[in-house]
Amino acid sequence: MQPIISIVGKSDSGKTTLLEGLVAELKQRGYRAAVLKHSAEDLEFDQAGKDSWRFSQAGSEISAINSSRKLAVYRKLADDLKPQELPNFIGDDYDLILTEGFKKDHHPKIEVHRNAQGKELLSPTRQLIAVVTDEPLEVDAPQFSKEEMPKIADLIENILLTHHIENEVDLFVNNDHIPIKETTRDLLSRTLTAMVSDLKEGVEISSLRIFMRRKS
Repeated sequence: MQPIISIVGKSDSGKTTLLEGLVAELKQRGYRAAVLKHSAEDLEFDQAGKDSWRFSQAGSEISAINSSRKLAVYRKLADDLKPQELPNFIGDDYDLILTEGFKKDHHPKIEVHRNAQGKELLSPTRQLIAVVTDEPLEVDAPQFSKEEMPKIADLIENILLTHHIENEVDLFVNNDHIPIKETTRDLLSRTLTAMVSDLKEGVEISSLRIFMRRKS
C-alpha cells in the first residue's frame, strides 16, 4: 500500500498551505500524490437540485458526473472514511496519500506548529516524522520552518524510496486493509501473474485489480 502521511495541527496553523506546497514540490519531482482532507462537520458536497443530487435522493448509492477532464463521485458512507480505505474508491495510480487532519489515526504525521497557539503539540512523539514550526521545540523529531519546503519534500521522498516494493500487493477484506507478510505477498504476486498470463497471453502486467463480492 502507498505510504500515508498525515498533516496535522491546530486550526489556522497552516496545514492547507503546507499541503499545497508539498503537492507542488513532489509533482515537480515526478511523484503523484492523492490528498484526503478530513472534516468534523457533516458537509453536503452535492448541490440540491443538480442531477447527481436527484439520483442520490432517489436512492442511488453512488452518483457520478464526468466531463472530458474531470470526474466527481458522490458516495454514501456509513462512517468516516479511513485513509487506508481510499484506494478502494479511487484506485492506486499514485505514489502516496497525504491527509489533512486525521490526528487520531496512527499514521506518520507532520505537525504544523505556531508559537501563538501555545507550546503543546497534538501528536505523540512516536508518530511524528517532522514538525513545521516557527520556534525551536524540545521534541525528538526533525524541525523545519515553513520556508524549507524542499527539505520537507526530501524527507517524504526518502520515505517513498525506502517504501518501494517491486511487487506491491494489497489485500482488502470488507474494505479493511489487511497487512500481508513478504512471503505471502510474493506468492500471491507470482500466482496472480501466472493466472492472468495464462488467460491473456503476451500482455505485460503493470497493475492488476481483482474484486470479489459474496452475497449474504
